[in-house]
Amino acid sequence: MDTMYRCCAGLDIHKETVVVCIRRVDPAGRIHKQIRTFGTMTGDLLGLRDWLLTEGVEGAAMESTGVFWKPIWNILEGSVPLLLANARHIKNVPGRKTDVKDCEWIAQLLQYGLLRASYVPERPQRELRDLTRQRSQWVAEQTRTANRIHKILEDANIKLGSVASDILGVSGREMIGALIQGSTDVGRMAELARGRLREKTPQLREALRGHVMEHHRFMLQHLMDHLDFLSGQIDQIDRRIEEQTLPFQSAVQRLMTIPGVGQWTAQNILVEIGTDMSRFPSAAHLSSWAGVCPGNRQSAGKRQSGRTNMGNCWLRTNLTQAAWAASRSQKTYLSAQFRRLAGRRGKKRAAFAVAHTLLVIIYHMLSRG
Repeated sequence: MDTMYRCCAGLDIHKETVVVCIRRVDPAGRIHKQIRTFGTMTGDLLGLRDWLLTEGVEGAAMESTGVFWKPIWNILEGSVPLLLANARHIKNVPGRKTDVKDCEWIAQLLQYGLLRASYVPERPQRELRDLTRQRSQWVAEQTRTANRIHKILEDANIKLGSVASDILGVSGREMIGALIQGSTDVGRMAELARGRLREKTPQLREALRGHVMEHHRFMLQHLMDHLDFLSGQIDQIDRRIEEQTLPFQSAVQRLMTIPGVGQWTAQNILVEIGTDMSRFPSAAHLSSWAGVCPGNRQSAGKRQSGRTNMGNCWLRTNLTQAAWAASRSQKTYLSAQFRRLAGRRGKKRAAFAVAHTLLVIIYHMLSRG
């Protein structure tokens, strides 16, 4: 095999230690190895960087081990050419499993060009990823908290959810606030309804007649406070994301013209894939990287499975949510595609096919402007 690097390094990363193997080929073709173990404190990593620079390392590779690779990447970035490899792609020969053997194996694979680099965006995009993913986590926590509130109301035999479509709307919040304050006048609480909900005042009187205990009031107050806290946190993150996404605001607006893609979805998608499509030769490569295209497993001329790859789970989630929204749009190709496939393949497979189409559309919009 051809030698891609005359001197390279393989890093086996753990929480508290990093085992490093520098593999060098001399002019006579002989292999020389140097192996050292470093700590993961900042001072130790700076020493690792100085050692790699002193030895003239032309490239270094590491596994994407949890979050433990990130501080090492941040220290070495800009000093040594780095390659982050998927741990599934680095399978050593069974047996003789040690940290030293692992770092030697990574260095050997890198030297012969047998490692595929994972996509690691630039620091500004990585910071934006943290923001959008944290926002998604807070929104999910909001949903869980709303479900807990509904559970407490049901436990108290308050059937507000059977009458109001949104128990946490303006009317629902005022009624829950009255319950927390200890009100038992169902007529007065029913009069708190606003808008079209006032048409259901008789049903509200019956729904608000329950068996509310002090324990229920305490839990409802605690959950409502937590819900308000989450709303404040999401608002702060939203403002931060708006500031950080100003450089590619035009791309966000362009993606929002696609049926089913709103502002949050457009921001999340751009943060995950970036705006530069030159690293993807085609839309098919982007779809394969994202894990939204059918799997390719064939043996002896027989198709074994079409199961998709894992891909980017955050991107897949956003695309699938946009696909469900697009499936309900009126007189669009995406909604027609969903209906065409849902009848014979099921709604979930149809939504995933629409997600694939959305990503192809996004690729062409970003690559051609």
